[in-house]
Amino acid sequence: MAKKRILLADDVQLFLEMEKTFLSRDAFDVQVAHNGKEVLDALAQGTPNLIFMDLFMPDMNGDECCRMIKADPARRQIPIVMVTSSGREEDLRRCRDAGCDDIILKPINREHFMETAKRFLQIEERAAPRYMARLRIHFGQDDANLLADYTINLSTGGVFLETTRLMPAETPLIAEFVLPSNNVTIRCKAKVAWVNHPELMRNPHLPVGLGLQFLDITMADMDAIRHYIREEKLLPSW
Repeated sequence: MAKKRILLADDVQLFLEMEKTFLSRDAFDVQVAHNGKEVLDALAQGTPNLIFMDLFMPDMNGDECCRMIKADPARRQIPIVMVTSSGREEDLRRCRDAGCDDIILKPINREHFMETAKRFLQIEERAAPRYMARLRIHFGQDDANLLADYTINLSTGGVFLETTRLMPAETPLIAEFVLPSNNVTIRCKAKVAWVNHPELMRNPHLPVGLGLQFLDITMADMDAIRHYIREEKLLPSW
């Protein structure tokens, strides 16, 4: 099966590199452009399945480029997601008036970025592999009322938490835990992705508890988790 082709357009290399890390090299053919003119040049070489394009770029801004693409009958079907660091209504209106298909804001949230890509590409994101890890974790909806229990497994995308203090799926949380080998504290927003309820055990290999999905984990914290898994030689979980 041919890889999905994604075109990333931003004049800041840091953002391009960050977006590239979100996309599996095995699943996508990723190309980059640094302004609207380079986007148009790339389209002349082939049609991408999806474009993520920054609003403000030199030579040609993203909204101008988007408008030109959407005015072309041969290219208007390409989904274009505008990216902007400003949530100002004026900038959002510029994106909408250009005819874009969606808008995401910087700083880019990996979860939101991948959900957007999956929606337009109509594919499923492969879950990050989980590894067995028994870590004390604090979690809750606000800092004043954090609870404490223990994880069963760990990945760069989330944890499974053994607890009888169950919460509905999609509940937003704060999650905080320490990687003991290097004493790195991981703290990020999370949500309840699924519930292993005693009356409805979705995974009988795991105890009663919650599957948590990280929402805004930083690249540095993801690297720290990968290092911990590698150094501790953790075994794969269910």
